[in-house]
Amino acid sequence: MPKIGMKPLRKQQLIDATLDSVAQFGLQNTTIITISRIAGLSSGIISHYFGGKQQLVEATVKHLLEQLKLALLERVRGQHLEPTDRLMMIIEANFTQLQRSKPATKTWLSFWAQSMHEPGLARLQNINSKRLHSNLLFSFRQLLNDDLALIATKQAAAMIDGFWLRSALSPSPEEEFRQAEQFCKKFIVDLLKQYGEISCH
Repeated sequence: MPKIGMKPLRKQQLIDATLDSVAQFGLQNTTIITISRIAGLSSGIISHYFGGKQQLVEATVKHLLEQLKLALLERVRGQHLEPTDRLMMIIEANFTQLQRSKPATKTWLSFWAQSMHEPGLARLQNINSKRLHSNLLFSFRQLLNDDLALIATKQAAAMIDGFWLRSALSPSPEEEFRQAEQFCKKFIVDLLKQYGEISCH
């Protein structure tokens, strides 16, 4: 009989191995064999837990999305934050060490490319975009009127995604990611200064 709690452990091993495989070989060259070899598990376990490579890739992307959500929750939980502070924490959550790591960046880049062709991945991309939009809009609406809050949300989301992408593709990503986080924060501060006179409160 399998040990209690073994299933979550095995699934996480396979997700971690998928991240490593994509980092090493790219998504197209990642196979059941490369994943199972890195995980040190039989290829049959992948079929048993996930059904196949595509389902495992989707589970891996869901894992990155969950970590993104948890990074923000850990920052805001139990605190009475000003909207501006919460906006800063949204940015920080998108630039954590995990989200800027080589396995995560390679997987995100492959995911974005494949989401144009795979309905399951397209759905996850839609969830990701809507979550960022919702989090930003919630805070901006406490500072600006609705029209300006929506504009600010679209601008800030584009800055976060754009700077993240440029950093991930940079020859020196670590330094670029560090600067990107600061640039995004400065953009929001400057934006609020620009619109600051037109506030609902």
